[in-house]
Amino acid sequence: MWQESDNKLYRKFQFSNFSEAFAFMTRVAIEAEKMDHHPLWTNVYNTVEIWLSTHDAGNVVTEKDRKLAKKIDGLI
Repeated sequence: MWQESDNKLYRKFQFSNFSEAFAFMTRVAIEAEKMDHHPLWTNVYNTVEIWLSTHDAGNVVTEKDRKLAKKIDGLI
């Protein structure tokens, strides 16, 4: 579930191994590039953490972030 705090949407994803986590990141990257909206994220082994905010709007959460979050949820 996405959490909103500090003007960002945040979600942590865990997978069974690094390959699954990396494959997920690849799918997210393709969707983010299509939207020209790129997340702040980290990956350590099987864990991916994502923060979304819209830089052009002053680093706050916008509808663009919510749309990307919904697309990301569909990639799990």
